[in-house]
Amino acid sequence: MKKITLMTMLLVLLLSPMMVFASGQQESDGDYEIVVVPKDASNPWFVRMKVGVDEYAEETGLNVYQKGTAEIDATLQAQLIQDLIAQGVDALCVVPVDLESIEPVLEQAREAGIVVITHEGAALENIDYDIEAFSNAGYGAFIMDNLAEAMGGSGMYTTMVASLTNGSHNEWADAGVAHQKAAYPDMMLLEAEPRVESNDNGDVAYNVAKELFKKYPDLKGIMGTSSYDAPGVARAIEELGLIGKAFTSGTGMPLDNAALLESGVVQSLTLWDPALAGKAMIALAKKVLDGEEISGVVDLGVDGYTGMKFKEGSDKVLEGEGWIVINADNVYDFGF
Repeated sequence: MKKITLMTMLLVLLLSPMMVFASGQQESDGDYEIVVVPKDASNPWFVRMKVGVDEYAEETGLNVYQKGTAEIDATLQAQLIQDLIAQGVDALCVVPVDLESIEPVLEQAREAGIVVITHEGAALENIDYDIEAFSNAGYGAFIMDNLAEAMGGSGMYTTMVASLTNGSHNEWADAGVAHQKAAYPDMMLLEAEPRVESNDNGDVAYNVAKELFKKYPDLKGIMGTSSYDAPGVARAIEELGLIGKAFTSGTGMPLDNAALLESGVVQSLTLWDPALAGKAMIALAKKVLDGEEISGVVDLGVDGYTGMKFKEGSDKVLEGEGWIVINADNVYDFGF
């Protein structure tokens, strides 16, 4: 936010009526400070998001940058956002770690006049808008389709999320289970442990999966949601000698998982490009700051986000068409 001197305020007061008379409304010069706050700064997913943020800044000349914490921690993220509120930024684009704990902090931001755009935060209330790369229900069903194909449409499976409080991950898992019940009657959800947590950590995913496969010999598949889940589960499958007998599918970065895809331990992963998601959040924040009406079909000028529509029953959640499938044939095509 710009600091306004007393002389500047007087000039604005004197000139504003003439500006309104001439143009019908006062226009912003668009010199905004927009900050993207990811879950953390070190996760490859958000390193890739920063690429998009930096590209947007270079392409537009706007004061746009990404600032994250050293690790994924809801308290640290909240503290960072409070610092940015005190700094007086114009807009915050947030990928929340924990929905419940971030609500009061985002409320503070909006009370301070800061535009709040989120990604993977469809259940949040204290926001202007939330951007999703796609319908969360559709994406969850899509991951399940990939897992079902690998499992041959039958067998016992469970679901893995970063945490039980992560909004989008649990929406995907819920949708995957619902889709399985409707489309794959020969698959069964593990009733004893229908949902497990990975803490967004590949080692945790690996250890949890290894224990599950040992504890439940009939377990055939694990549906992952975090970008660490499927790769971690795949390590357990490989170590236990279950290749071809146990399967996983979920979200993952292409180059990080090239070896797993090429070896066949994981047949496919699903994804959206976080660089494009970062650009889309910024583009929407600028539209709001510019006073543009957000309605109907919204074009943010970013691939996968040019025909965004409001989620049914919502006036805050916008959904695009940004998902992609990664397999051994195309793993090197994305450049990240």
